[in-house]
Amino acid sequence: MAADVTKGTVQPDLDFIRMLKKSGGDTLKKCMQCANCSVACPLAPDSRPFPRKEMIWAQWGLKDKLISNPDVWLCHQCNDCSVQCPRGAKPGDVLAAIRNMAIGEFAFMKPLAKIVRDKAKLPVLFAIPTVVLLLTLLVTGKLFGFGEGDEVAFSKMFSIPVIDVVFIPLFLLVVFAAGKGVMSFWGALETADAKVGKKRYIKPSPFDFVKYYILPVLGDIITHTRFAKCGGNKSRYTAHLGIFFGFMGLFLVANIDAVTHNLGFHTPYPMLSPPKFIGNLSALALGIGMLLVIFKRKKDEAEGTQVGSYADWSLIWMIVAVTVTGIVSEVTRLIGIGFVAYPVYFAHLVFVFCLFLYLPYSKLAHMVYRTTAMVYAKYTGRE
Repeated sequence: MAADVTKGTVQPDLDFIRMLKKSGGDTLKKCMQCANCSVACPLAPDSRPFPRKEMIWAQWGLKDKLISNPDVWLCHQCNDCSVQCPRGAKPGDVLAAIRNMAIGEFAFMKPLAKIVRDKAKLPVLFAIPTVVLLLTLLVTGKLFGFGEGDEVAFSKMFSIPVIDVVFIPLFLLVVFAAGKGVMSFWGALETADAKVGKKRYIKPSPFDFVKYYILPVLGDIITHTRFAKCGGNKSRYTAHLGIFFGFMGLFLVANIDAVTHNLGFHTPYPMLSPPKFIGNLSALALGIGMLLVIFKRKKDEAEGTQVGSYADWSLIWMIVAVTVTGIVSEVTRLIGIGFVAYPVYFAHLVFVFCLFLYLPYSKLAHMVYRTTAMVYAKYTGRE
């Protein structure tokens, strides 16, 4: 139940506070509202800066105000605020916990969002894609063997048309679920502004909206402009760049494979071919980025400047699993160890399936919700 502020009194949402503390925001009660965090944050606007007001709302359990607040997403968790907090309240971790809970609130399938956030349900999350892929092998007659032969080629196990049949519907489902979540989030942002008398009466055309609000935000995301402003965590900027462009490169190669297959070009490609070169370079960037993230997080947790939550580490290890199984499957294919290559490739597809299927419900959803919040902030003049 959301906190009630309609009658001049505040009734804290105790369940929300408990869940917030459980999700990594357990230090929020240490905040003494000195506002040092808002002063330290290089991303906070001059008007109504964050994260002080969010810390106050969180202490009172004002869930509706928090999840409909774009500032929660404008934070990039550089943790300058946490480092400089005299009380050890770790505002960066509290805002991360709020974002994690907001993802669940706006999720298209809320029960699935709860399962994703519950580490006891992790076997269920892996079981779903495993069963789907095993059934795919059964239907294609390859569950009990597929004439491996001397050459190791993953297309013998899962041909590109079969991969398309499995992953294109998955992609469309994820886009639909993420879109529904974003629409709910945008509606909550507008409703929250309307309650305090803020409303835009001039609506731009779709073309102008894309030109003046969406494209500039996408430019900031590609260049990581806001990350670069964070003074105390430069390594996170470098790591996130590697992860971002690693994913973009691998996504590009996956689409190149789908298109070129229909043009008569079949995998595996030569090592020096453009798709293979881009794919390997992207995997390297992704791997280096993840190593930097792990080392930095371990260091910060050891120093007490950051709290690692299940949402954080489950995503980190999922991406690591995707990267490692992808690299190992390629290496074992090249040296012809089929009895290792094929099982590892199957595991790779399971991890990729998990990463995409649960995207709208895991921390990875930050890429759509933060983008939405940045667009809304620009649209309403918040930035």
